[in-house]
Amino acid sequence: MLLGACSGPPAGGGATSSGEPTAGGTLTYALTTDPLSFNPSGNNAGVDSWAVTRQLFDSLLFLDPDSKQLEPWLAQSWSSNADATAFTFRLREDATFSDGSTVSASDVKATFDDLVANKAKSPGTASAFTGYRTTDVVDPRTAVVRFSTPNAAFPVATASVMLGIVSRSTTIIPYDDRATGKGVIGSGPFVLQSYTKDVSTTLVRRPEYRWAPAAFDHSGAAHLSAIDFTVVPESAVRSGSLSAGSVDVISGVEPTAVGELESVGTVLTRSTPGYVNGVYFNASGPATADPAVRRGIAHAVDPTQIRDTAATDKFAVATSILSASTPGWADESSSFGFDPAAAGRDLDSAGWVAGPDGVRAKNGTRLSLKLIYMNSSAQTQSAVEVLQQQLRSVGVDLTLSGGSAPDFLAAWQSGDFDAAWIAGGASDADILRTVYGRNGTNFYKVEDPQLDDLLTRQLAAVDQGARFALLAQVQKRIADQYYQVPVYENTGIIATTTAVHGVVFGADSRLDLLVGAWKDPT
Repeated sequence: MLLGACSGPPAGGGATSSGEPTAGGTLTYALTTDPLSFNPSGNNAGVDSWAVTRQLFDSLLFLDPDSKQLEPWLAQSWSSNADATAFTFRLREDATFSDGSTVSASDVKATFDDLVANKAKSPGTASAFTGYRTTDVVDPRTAVVRFSTPNAAFPVATASVMLGIVSRSTTIIPYDDRATGKGVIGSGPFVLQSYTKDVSTTLVRRPEYRWAPAAFDHSGAAHLSAIDFTVVPESAVRSGSLSAGSVDVISGVEPTAVGELESVGTVLTRSTPGYVNGVYFNASGPATADPAVRRGIAHAVDPTQIRDTAATDKFAVATSILSASTPGWADESSSFGFDPAAAGRDLDSAGWVAGPDGVRAKNGTRLSLKLIYMNSSAQTQSAVEVLQQQLRSVGVDLTLSGGSAPDFLAAWQSGDFDAAWIAGGASDADILRTVYGRNGTNFYKVEDPQLDDLLTRQLAAVDQGARFALLAQVQKRIADQYYQVPVYENTGIIATTTAVHGVVFGADSRLDLLVGAWKDPT
């Protein structure tokens, strides 16, 4: 699968300087939030969860950010039948879990069966298993994953950390109890040593690890002895800590801090494939169920102003629900465009008339909408505040409801919102089926048979050109109905001190394996 170009160092955890990798040492990595879950499919804290769990759990396949191809990992080979309903994975012989047991086809089956059984608790994995029938264990090294309907996106999905393989013993533990990491067994290059909630998580190297993907140029045990993930919620404190050398790496870098951090260290950036930052409407809301209201809001949004205020020109203004780096992206900018006069006409036509205080009303009800968002970054806060001002200028009263990742997820899943500000990274455009499909999460309560048909058909298209043509129709339908207003594309940013090497982005523009990371000797 093709992915967008990236800036920063290439994938592969080898040295990024002229020096030779040094063994040993502890890497201190500052996160924005607590990981919350050490279960690979538990995504309570989003990227901060995945930064940690990626080090603990391997996947069947690896999606190389440079070659844009699926490569072996726990599976040394794989194949599909003609209609993309059966996928055969042949496992390597030498991979072991941290308890010493061999990674087997039975573990693959247990992992996938467990994910399907717990899909309500891990909505991010549900769409990958649409039509899942079973996983057959042909022999200890061969697993065949079978679907009742085509699922051409499944091989790419297996490369994600959320589909990371766990031991059969892990799946016996009640799903919610796995969040602590106790008894959760993976095959990754590190293991969990200690965890203090909201303070730190310490991982230590597995000396027997020998099966990192070939793209890392280092298949053996990690260079680092340990990784200390520490929670530093304040962006300014994270940046200051990196500048002072008290931490080695920081994530959640605010765009406004990039220039300062480039003067004291190394800043890595990568365009994020997936769906873009923007306004996602609850299509069942009292006001937002009306396409004319959604269209009016879309015309009231000036994405360039929001981008310039909240971020920098490293973040491209979006032209579709998908970022331009996503395979199958199509330009839908003709459906949008900042036009306050058109916004006013749209809202007038929907019966919303400006009141004495400038806020529109209809049948005695004010046009007051609740926007939910995760308040984990100053960038997001700035973006939604500018959005609030823009909508107020056309008579829409936008109430901002920010919260932690769990708070956002609870509101999102319950439907207690009129619109959401969010973005989602994904290596395949099938993420749109997760967002809006009948068999996806569809927290936006969209009921659109035409859209659902297109989302289903793209998943059955074996030919890439035919699939991309269907994905273009998907994006046009979403734009025509104004289910979403694209604002700006996401960009992954990680900063390190100059003494740190081998920190890299994965194909999803999140932190990848740190198996090849190392620090200059002190």
